[in-house]
Amino acid sequence: MPRHLEHFAALDLGSNSFHMVVARLVHGELQVQEALSEKVRLGAGLDEGNRITAEASARALECLGRFAQRIAGIPAAGVRVVGTNALRMARNSGEFIREAEKVLGHDIEIVAGREEARLIYLGVSHSLPDQAGRRLVVDIGGGSTELIIGERFDALETESLHIGCVSFTRRYFPDGACNDKAFSKAVTAARQEVLSLEAAYRRAGWQQAVGASGSIKAIAQVCQENGWTESGITLDAMERIRRKLVRAGSVADAGLRGLREDRMSIFAAGLAILTGIFEQLGINEMTLSGGALREGVLYDLLGRLEHEDVRERSIAALMSRYHVDQAQAERVRETAQAFLEQVATPWQLDDEELAANLRWGAMLHEVGLSVSHSQFHKHGAYLIQNSDLPGFSRQTQQALAVLVRAHRRKVPLQALGELAPEDQAPMLRLCLLLRLAARLHHARSDTPLPRPVLAVADQEVGLTFPAGWLDEHPLTQADLEQEQAYFTAAGFTLNVN
Repeated sequence: MPRHLEHFAALDLGSNSFHMVVARLVHGELQVQEALSEKVRLGAGLDEGNRITAEASARALECLGRFAQRIAGIPAAGVRVVGTNALRMARNSGEFIREAEKVLGHDIEIVAGREEARLIYLGVSHSLPDQAGRRLVVDIGGGSTELIIGERFDALETESLHIGCVSFTRRYFPDGACNDKAFSKAVTAARQEVLSLEAAYRRAGWQQAVGASGSIKAIAQVCQENGWTESGITLDAMERIRRKLVRAGSVADAGLRGLREDRMSIFAAGLAILTGIFEQLGINEMTLSGGALREGVLYDLLGRLEHEDVRERSIAALMSRYHVDQAQAERVRETAQAFLEQVATPWQLDDEELAANLRWGAMLHEVGLSVSHSQFHKHGAYLIQNSDLPGFSRQTQQALAVLVRAHRRKVPLQALGELAPEDQAPMLRLCLLLRLAARLHHARSDTPLPRPVLAVADQEVGLTFPAGWLDEHPLTQADLEQEQAYFTAAGFTLNVN
């Protein structure tokens, strides 16, 4: 871990609220110093075409401006920002993220649903006593609901359902009214979503059910303030709340003690979703956790800095699943990294994440061979893009997919153009390095290669071998001559000596 890092921050850009937590590392433990939360209603700000409206974007950027002031003194390595369902759904999320990154001064990662679930469990597990037995963790967000079964600090089953308190409010309680018919429909819809995972989760089993997130905490607060539970949530207490809501006709008129005004608009939807989960999975009671996604992001960030990066395990698992030739992957990785060391400064690739992307791309460049030898670079790109890879953001998976697709045959400039503008030039350069490394190891031989000298200047690339070596290896020379044509089509000149 960098010695200068003492403070850390995690930001969770949720569909209903934006959250930030700032912590200090004290004797190896994270000590939370400040936690902020603002209702931004990003999910409710998606129009019919699933685009973030100007009004919702303005609310979000104003909030991030306030968050940015608080984290201004924390080095970039100590800050991680993740976006969830609303940003996964928004068709113009790329445009919003570029504006938001300017305001924050930090990169924003969009995490997939199961990765969000893993991070939630990590945050919950660090907030509870370390004890034996499995936990079922439930987190109801604005646009999605995560259910996880885990043991100690390891998530064993992760799932993200497309149900959330914002989307359910729109569908079942759009005008604030709460009648028995609408509530029953909402509960049934939640149960239908949970049905898909019920069998697997019941087989895995759990000894404790734990709730996280604002919606579940709001339900627990109402249960306790009205004397229906001493702590936590029970199915009977939720039924009492339901009856009171239906009799009153709306949440606002129900007079529920303990319910904050800012939770009223989405309270009925959260209650319906949690009721459906309880009924479908046979849960009778649930305790609460103080930790959730943002705390999980903090601990995951700390793990990366302490060389306990879950992404490395994900790459190894993917290689094992698709029977990647480990020896060949290592050969290509070693050569690609040697090339990077030679050109990192002139090509402006001095960045740990870029180096990691090249390393992972080299290890996975043949993952598509498990599907078919024909077009295996395209098969590999598809597998990487669409697999659940714990620890990875959507943007990083997309970049890796492009890197693998571009390691042979024609350089896919259109796919590179779909990356964020600031990522396109460095990723193209990484693609060229990986291509050269893969070409040099075409023979799949354990015989050590000479260390060719790689020199670059803007779009010029020079590869120099020891005198006479290419003459002794005509197939490699032919490969590199083919590669010169591909470099030219990508706007670069490759000179081989």
